[in-house]
Amino acid sequence: MAEKTVGVAVLGCGTVGGGVVNILRHDHDMLLKRTGIDFQLRHVVVKDRSEYPPHANELPMSTDANAAIDDPASQIIIELIGGTSIAGTFIERALRLGKPVITANKSLLALRGPELFALARQHGACIAFEGSVGGGIPILDAVVRGLIANRIEAVLGIVNGTCNFILTKMTQNGWSYGQALKEAQELGFAEANPTLDVSGRDAAQKLAILASLAFNARLAESDIHVEGIDKLAVEEIRFAGEMGYVIKLLAIAQRSAGEQISLRVHPTLVHKDDVLADVGGPFNAISIYGHALGHALWYGRGAGRTPTASAVVADLVGVAMGATAAAFNQLRTWPDLTAPARVLPFDQLESRYYLRLMAKDEPGVLAQVTAALGAQSISLSSILQHEDGDGRNIPVVITTHLAREGAMQAALKQINALATITPPTICLRIVDQPREFGAG
Repeated sequence: MAEKTVGVAVLGCGTVGGGVVNILRHDHDMLLKRTGIDFQLRHVVVKDRSEYPPHANELPMSTDANAAIDDPASQIIIELIGGTSIAGTFIERALRLGKPVITANKSLLALRGPELFALARQHGACIAFEGSVGGGIPILDAVVRGLIANRIEAVLGIVNGTCNFILTKMTQNGWSYGQALKEAQELGFAEANPTLDVSGRDAAQKLAILASLAFNARLAESDIHVEGIDKLAVEEIRFAGEMGYVIKLLAIAQRSAGEQISLRVHPTLVHKDDVLADVGGPFNAISIYGHALGHALWYGRGAGRTPTASAVVADLVGVAMGATAAAFNQLRTWPDLTAPARVLPFDQLESRYYLRLMAKDEPGVLAQVTAALGAQSISLSSILQHEDGDGRNIPVVITTHLAREGAMQAALKQINALATITPPTICLRIVDQPREFGAG
């Protein structure tokens, strides 16, 4: 069979871009043998010469992205610059030239995905973006292609390796958030400015992309309720453990009875028997429930140089073979072709809850608390009390049965106003993964 040569321009040669360049150079012969495609690096573009890699003399380096995009020899453009400004400008330029684009830019896709997909369609191009969610885990391909016969009911999982590493260290070592973050930064699992990760926004951007495809509906990061781990105290980890739970930052999208979609990212109590509880360190794991499949779990490294580069190169092969363009043109699951999601208002969410309150060691305090909860029709599941307070207040931990978020917030307002309670009361949600559909 005759070999096909495909010219590639890589915009950005940082962590992921450098990984892609290395694969295309060092694994060139393996890819050629497997695909029959001779991938040729035509341009490797960085902002300025100070960003040239150590082996720059061996690469077609450039600081002119526009020239690289415009070059007829650049048949496929890989954008790995990141951000929502200049990267978007370069992607638009490539699409208007009818050139397919591969990106791992979750922030840009969460913000402007439908617009860019429509632009690609208008100019006979396509966009591939497997590396934007789950690092090297082929989760988007699974949703778009592998699960095409399923009505997906729920997607939930750990999609941020930085937060998972921090929570793992807090759980295993009893460290504070600050101690665990410092370790994550020293080992390269957290950025010098970790805000995007620890605030939960990174996970929300990934959920916006993944849920759009899973539920065949257009949605944005702004549709998602977001809470991070940056204010999580180690006491919550300890008390949750005593009650049989582990705390994870989960991204959750779930279809409600009224066909609305619940979308949220927040620290969540997961039972120790749940498979997600065992996902440690920088790893990701994503559970999906489909009406035909039931429950499936995807697990692997969710970020990093080679895992994400692996996903980008897989996209490159799909684009070069024509499979990506065929799916992009034929399927009607892309966000530019679907209606806006009907998002469940967050105050209507039904969940179980974990509450930790600091109560004065006086008679009748629990009766006041349970009365406040009872007034909102919230029933208790368990109570844990320790005699290890500060001498004036003792920690009381309560878990509840299912309750509405709005009712819980109303109850918390009343509880925090009690003279016997030192606010704020800590409130976290507990997740019970959906049962198998049609089990047996």
